[in-house]
Amino acid sequence: MKILNKYIFRQFAKTFIFSSVVFICLFMLINMVEKLDEFMDNKLNLWNIAHYYLLSIPSTLLVTSPISALLAAILVSGRLSFSSELPAIRSAGVSMRQLLTPFLIGGILILAMNLVNAWWIAPVAFTATHSFEEHYFGKRNSDPKENHNIHLLEPGQRIVSIGSLDPDRSKLSAVSIEEFTGSRLNSRIDADSMHYDPAHKTWIMHNVSTRFFKGDEEIFSFIPLKTVKLVLSPHTLAELNLQPDEMNISRHYSFLSEKRKAGFSGLERSMVKFHNKIAMPFASLIIILIGVPLSAKKKRGGLASEIAITLFAGFLYLGLQKTIAIAGYQGLIHPMLAAWLPNLLFLGIGYVIYKTAID
Repeated sequence: MKILNKYIFRQFAKTFIFSSVVFICLFMLINMVEKLDEFMDNKLNLWNIAHYYLLSIPSTLLVTSPISALLAAILVSGRLSFSSELPAIRSAGVSMRQLLTPFLIGGILILAMNLVNAWWIAPVAFTATHSFEEHYFGKRNSDPKENHNIHLLEPGQRIVSIGSLDPDRSKLSAVSIEEFTGSRLNSRIDADSMHYDPAHKTWIMHNVSTRFFKGDEEIFSFIPLKTVKLVLSPHTLAELNLQPDEMNISRHYSFLSEKRKAGFSGLERSMVKFHNKIAMPFASLIIILIGVPLSAKKKRGGLASEIAITLFAGFLYLGLQKTIAIAGYQGLIHPMLAAWLPNLLFLGIGYVIYKTAID
């Protein structure tokens, strides 16, 4: 049995690597055709173009690995079936579960590779890609309008309103801090500007007007400087326009925790992206459960039918993943469910196909 497992695993690994290279090259070619005008307008040389597409490999591999794994599983098991090796293997008492073993080992290795890629490698490459686009194409990751008129919820029922930010986020202009008890406004502090003191981890407000409200009475005072301690920090503000794809898994988790703590809303997209970094790598392993039992039986059409099934199932998964993710971005379904639902659906389909396979 060990010899058989090694034989099938080698065939699966070689086919997966070949399929991955083909799909990556195909995706690059399609993208190159779309961006050819930009490359020519910006007078990029071959090395610049090659560097740009090398940076795109990690994110492309995450998208194409489920299709490559499915194609490898279908082609290897289909080849065994068409060459009559599979009937001989099955007649020797090898069950479908035993036949799946070398494929699942390959799937687990792909899962591990994709987890490392999704959690650490792809975010670094994504950041480098955007730096490249900013330098050569003049593209920006953020809209300057997003750095104006910001409202944040602080612990203790305080609302911090910021008119505008400096580029380094250490100085804020037109700042107000309102403190509530329930729906009643207790106090309001207005300042022309506010800067961060890293030594004491506090904010220093300039030209500060303070109003305390007690019933119908208002107590007003003015001081040149006032020190306040907030959960808000320049680091938190610097990540206002940071894209989820640019963060590794630990930074992404910290990012979401800080934003929720600081009272940011509209985090659904970032939450879906976070859960997707965990869910997406499992797709290659899950989709193998569909490929092997599906191709274990001889079918008409030969190689053409195998490839057609692969492309249909693979792009169905990608389409479903994108569609459900959009629903998660809009808050129609829970972000975790939006990331995991395609995997759960395909896991159910794979289980049905596995159980109905002739043993």
